[in-house]
Amino acid sequence: MQLLTPLVPEADAPLARANPVAKLAAAAVLMVALFASLDGVTALVILAGLLALLPWTGLRIRDLAARSWLVGLAAISIALFNTIFAAEQLGPTAIQLGPLRIGTETLVNGLGLGVRLLAIVLAGLLATATTQPTDMVDALVQQLRVSPRFAVGVLAALRLLPILSREWQVLAMARRARGVDAGRSPIAAIRLFAGQLLAILVAAVRRGTRLALAMEARGFGATHCRTPARVQRMQGPDWAWIGAALLLGAGAVGLSIALGTWRPLLG
Repeated sequence: MQLLTPLVPEADAPLARANPVAKLAAAAVLMVALFASLDGVTALVILAGLLALLPWTGLRIRDLAARSWLVGLAAISIALFNTIFAAEQLGPTAIQLGPLRIGTETLVNGLGLGVRLLAIVLAGLLATATTQPTDMVDALVQQLRVSPRFAVGVLAALRLLPILSREWQVLAMARRARGVDAGRSPIAAIRLFAGQLLAILVAAVRRGTRLALAMEARGFGATHCRTPARVQRMQGPDWAWIGAALLLGAGAVGLSIALGTWRPLLG
């Protein structure tokens, strides 16, 4: 399953060199602006800023699209669902297909929702995909004072994702070798997909249980005194990323207010 294969950014990219906590804080600032604003202008400005940031991330756009297309499809589907099945179609008719009528205002709100979801997904994806799991854990422990027991558990879970991806491919090839195929039936394809997903879930639970027992047997978590092997510090460029996120979020909201399109979540 290619979706579970981690992205590997270029090590010398500006965003890849930033402190993981700074990237999480910058993404959180943008997400707060996106959650607090229901209009499409704020989301569109933030999404444009994130897309302009892609050359600085060290990620190949093709690889990024290959890993995130399912999430993007889900965001677009949610926007279409809320547009077509809205409780009331507002504004003059924009689209008329037989009995189906979509109002202009409802269409704009639906498009704004889709853009908001895409911006939220992209902000979180850029913050996590440009960070190595070990650096993330070190920064969480040193900057945010997260419990090492929890942080290393997160690291182990992230390290298991490529293994799950390979096991998914092995399960698919084993079923194909046994002649298990959905053919052209979409119902059979969904049923086989659900069965394979259940199998990979069982394998993940068993592997996680064995890993937890192995860590306990080796005395992990027996003492609270731990020294970091890799020191993570917040430096000037890291604070600059947070400041840039604040400027982008405030600028997007300010532009929306100036245009008269801002719709706050509360109010």
